[in-house]
Amino acid sequence: MSFQLTVLKVLAGQPGGRASVAEVRRAVEILMNSGHDWTDRMKRLAQHAPDLNIFSAKFVFRDAFGWEITEDGRQFLSALERAVADQRESPRSTIDPSRSEVAAQAVTDAAKSHTPCSRRQRPRRRRRKGGFNRRTA
Repeated sequence: MSFQLTVLKVLAGQPGGRASVAEVRRAVEILMNSGHDWTDRMKRLAQHAPDLNIFSAKFVFRDAFGWEITEDGRQFLSALERAVADQRESPRSTIDPSRSEVAAQAVTDAAKSHTPCSRRQRPRRRRRKGGFNRRTA
């Protein structure tokens, strides 16, 4: 679950690994609304831990003062991030160099074959019935 992974990441980034529930909530809200990069990253991590429950796994300790990431939680998060990083790097290392050179040559050839047309070669636009050709804001 990406929400719980976000909580782990927030706590891991706090001094002493501890934060109040309000601080965690605020940080999680900021991260979850920060854009696609964060959500995509958390989804990749969540794929490796689909049934994660940070409290029953004892990765986060709760008390009256807030939440604290445990040493097991830090180790789990570190191992999970390494697994995702290794998975993302492995497809790159298995690419056949001769294939990549052929692909690069094809892209170069395609770029060379595309020649932009001059103004005179472009078809002319016709005016609209209202007499205005451009849109106004």
